[in-house]
Amino acid sequence: MSDGIFIGGGGVGYKDAQQLLLKYGNRHGLIAGATGTGKTVTLQILAEGFSNAGVPVFLSDVKGDLSGLAKAGSPDGKLHEPFVNRNTTINFTTFVYENFPVTFWDLFGEQGHPIRTTVAEMGPLLLSRMLQLTDAQEGVINIAFRVSDEQGLPLLDLKDLQALLVWCGENADQLTLRYGNISSSSIGAIQRSLLVLENQGGDKLFGEPALDLSDIIRTDPDGRGRISILAADKLMSSPGLYATFLLWLLSELFEELPEVGNPDKPKLVFFFDEAHLLFDDAPKALVNKVEQVARLIRSKGVGVYFVTQNPADVPDDILGQLGNRVQHALRAFTARDQKNLERAAETYRINPRFDIEDAIKSVGTGEAVTSMLEAKGVPSVAEQTLIRPPSSQLGPLSALERAGVIATSPIAGKYETVLDRESAFEVLSKRANDAAQAAEQAEAAEEAAELAAKEAKADEKKRAELEREFKKARRYETKDYGRSTSRRSSRSDSLGESVTKLVIKELKGTTGRRIVRGLLGGLFKGR
Repeated sequence: MSDGIFIGGGGVGYKDAQQLLLKYGNRHGLIAGATGTGKTVTLQILAEGFSNAGVPVFLSDVKGDLSGLAKAGSPDGKLHEPFVNRNTTINFTTFVYENFPVTFWDLFGEQGHPIRTTVAEMGPLLLSRMLQLTDAQEGVINIAFRVSDEQGLPLLDLKDLQALLVWCGENADQLTLRYGNISSSSIGAIQRSLLVLENQGGDKLFGEPALDLSDIIRTDPDGRGRISILAADKLMSSPGLYATFLLWLLSELFEELPEVGNPDKPKLVFFFDEAHLLFDDAPKALVNKVEQVARLIRSKGVGVYFVTQNPADVPDDILGQLGNRVQHALRAFTARDQKNLERAAETYRINPRFDIEDAIKSVGTGEAVTSMLEAKGVPSVAEQTLIRPPSSQLGPLSALERAGVIATSPIAGKYETVLDRESAFEVLSKRANDAAQAAEQAEAAEEAAELAAKEAKADEKKRAELEREFKKARRYETKDYGRSTSRRSSRSDSLGESVTKLVIKELKGTTGRRIVRGLLGGLFKGR
């Protein structure tokens, strides 16, 4: 079956091979079913099949179980005998235990290589969705992105966006005239949302080095596609962050990959586990974007497989584009459950051998109602299928085994060291520092000017005082000129001494020295 992926056995006695044709692997798919019905195993065997066909895979590991893809299953395992029995039933004679080439990723950098993007690459729409902003607040985010582009303020990490929002608030009067209203309350609300995101560890998503898409679209030297596994057990505590990140990744693939038309096999297959998180309370604009990406990304050679509990979790416009389907058991305890079950059954081509609605309710663990695209892209009739056992380990790796896979990864060391080049935060900080220094210099100059003016006024006052003393002395000498020589001499000496002491005292001071310098300068200039 080199042209398809063996899924399991259907038909009478489960002997009819059910396969997903590789040439329709980019026509997207759905894996649905209640908790505990086998969705994770189905995801695992599909990832194995695509990898063996040379197709890279990206998937999120919500429970940690899928890390076992990196290790071969064992004949010593407790499930070996049930596996053998099932393989006999479905006539799977080529089954072997094997491991697969795996790259572990982790937004928090704990269980895999760090995976990042920049704020600018995330864009205002997805960022607003992540922060759950109102329309008014989203408008402010759009203004901030426009200012970033026009003023050359790169938005790489959260502190860049936080600094730019502060700047927008300080210059709101000017920006409002050009772009629209920027209220301090909106900026405050956005900053609070960013703080919450930062406290949740979301700041680790933003920065450099950003993810190089070629690192998730890799094949090994043996021709098998590498399986990129995103550790999502911790990330699921922030469902908005989880869903928005995966949607961003899909958008990047859509924007960056070239058109390939209808390839013989996909260029990449993307599994979106817990897909309902993408659509819960999502604004219409976001749902429209997902629909657009799902409709057009298949021409880029990318297949998207949504994994969720109920097909009703996926909007009808998107559900209609999912050609390959594996429907595990659904429970119908309420009227709403019954309605969802009926809707799920209606999406399959009728098989006269059984009632599809009854089959969806009754299939056991590891069993599903399947329908795959066949010739000319037409869905096959529904089949009740026993899913094949996985070749890799069923269950998670140990922490030591995971660390070994990470250490020997072909991208080991590429993303571990954070880069912090000059961006909006640094540019705006430098502007603020320069403005503060200029203000300090201006203040110092003003203080110096005030001091000089005070000193000049003091000089003028001292000069006037000396002139008054000299004039007073001369008037006294003229008035007393007719008196006796001895008496005049005595009084003149006394007056002269007083004036001399006063002049000497004044000349000893700073103001006096300046006056002397002025007088001497004038004398020398006169010569």
